[in-house]
Amino acid sequence: MHPHPFGRRVAVIVLAVLLVVAGCARSDDHPAAAPPTPPADPALVQTATGTVRGVVAPDHRLFAGIPYAAPPVGPLRWQPPAPPQAWPGVRDATRTGPRCMQDASDLEMGRQTSEDCLSLNVWTPPPAEGKRAVMVWIHGGAFINGSSGIYDSRWLATRGDVVVVTVNYRLGALGFLAHPSLGAPGAVGNYGLSDQQAALRWVHDNIANFGGDPDAVTIAGESAGGMSVCDHLVAPGSEGLFRAAIIQSGPCQAQLALPDAQRASVDYARDAGCADPRTVAACLRALPAEKLRKPVWYYRIGDDALSGPVTGTTVLPTDPMKEIAEGRAAKVPVLIGTNHDEFTLFVALEYLRLKKPYTEADYPRLLSQTFGRDAAAVATHYPLSRYGGSVPLAYSAAVTDGVFACVADRMTEGLAKEDSVYAYEFNDRGAPAPDPLRTLPFPVGASHSLELRYLFDIGGAPPLDPGQKVLSDQMIDAWSQFVRDGRPGDDWPAFDGQEKRLSLRPDGSRVETNFDLTRQCPFWAGLQE
Repeated sequence: MHPHPFGRRVAVIVLAVLLVVAGCARSDDHPAAAPPTPPADPALVQTATGTVRGVVAPDHRLFAGIPYAAPPVGPLRWQPPAPPQAWPGVRDATRTGPRCMQDASDLEMGRQTSEDCLSLNVWTPPPAEGKRAVMVWIHGGAFINGSSGIYDSRWLATRGDVVVVTVNYRLGALGFLAHPSLGAPGAVGNYGLSDQQAALRWVHDNIANFGGDPDAVTIAGESAGGMSVCDHLVAPGSEGLFRAAIIQSGPCQAQLALPDAQRASVDYARDAGCADPRTVAACLRALPAEKLRKPVWYYRIGDDALSGPVTGTTVLPTDPMKEIAEGRAAKVPVLIGTNHDEFTLFVALEYLRLKKPYTEADYPRLLSQTFGRDAAAVATHYPLSRYGGSVPLAYSAAVTDGVFACVADRMTEGLAKEDSVYAYEFNDRGAPAPDPLRTLPFPVGASHSLELRYLFDIGGAPPLDPGQKVLSDQMIDAWSQFVRDGRPGDDWPAFDGQEKRLSLRPDGSRVETNFDLTRQCPFWAGLQE
């Protein structure tokens, strides 16, 4: 299989994921609830750069839109994040900050975007004696869209009794362009990852004033956020900033090497009108931010494309998959899992875009675009006959297994050599989905991102039914328990020689041990050799 299995067409589909799943969600600037620790007024909290006033509800508090770094504009564009500037008086922290600059299609939803976007939101339970454990949430969106404001974290703060911090970070070209003229050798690209590290340092320095424990931080994320967590497990600058990690649906093998990223970045700059090596850095930094909404696509093999983190840099020197396999990742407890039907969401979005179904004749083309020379072998292992002749379901099953499930299986095995690992598969085939996904000629099932509705109040889909609400409560309890002590509860066994995983189901979760066989992981491992 290609080192980067998303074809260009597949990567473009990824661009739309958060736009549908989060685009149907509540507005980024909705008031919510949660701020500080006692002074007299629980809505006021002192940070290292000034006082913030948040929103106080009976059962939680919210401090929103707090800057954790200086605006990355002008000469600070494509530079590591600089410390935030202090402010006088009391800063309003009742609304989330703008999204980071992203694809122009996001503007159709009326969401405010800005290059000045490096802010975070802090959700807390009511003030109390002692310090609560902290979860720092890194949003998904293929490193090209999304924001921290989507994730209403009241349930984790109230039922879970933990502090939750959700973070914005630079996206697309502004977050990951690796043009060699932008810095010293190896010091380009990965500005978005550096932002996340700056946010973790902010948490370490400030979270105690919000009632959080700076020594009890868990980093967590889904999709691109999960990939980011993988990177922090091996990134030197992240060492010591967290004590546990949660990886949800993170295809962590999709990392690009610096030389390939630099070539694509040179092409990007040329297309933007900045081709002269003597002036390219100044030219790029002088461009209006509006001209930099288009992501930088990193081309690898044929049509394979990727935007996001770059290995071989000072921020991310080595490939996290290799480091994990060889036991050199951070030795911390990890909670890791995937969804049963990850890729049906991407196929569904492509179907809605094209307004026509895939036919049997499309199947070889889809596999070739995604798996290249391995397409024929994949077709043999995922015949249409096994999926009732449905091209969407067969193709989704192949990509789900090859890109998500078996990658997570390899990571889980590697991480379990070093510390406690708890694995899951989200398996609610009737999970609520946004309206457009409920009118398709094939089911999306337990698809990519749908587990988020069981942890966060995202909205934009039918409410959970009673059985799903029970599962949601169980997941909130397990995630928050893991944040508190590195174990998701007595009913969730550690991944061990029997490769135990918890299958999360609304009709009763259960331990399973045959995940690698049902997902054909030996077949996918053979393609890597």
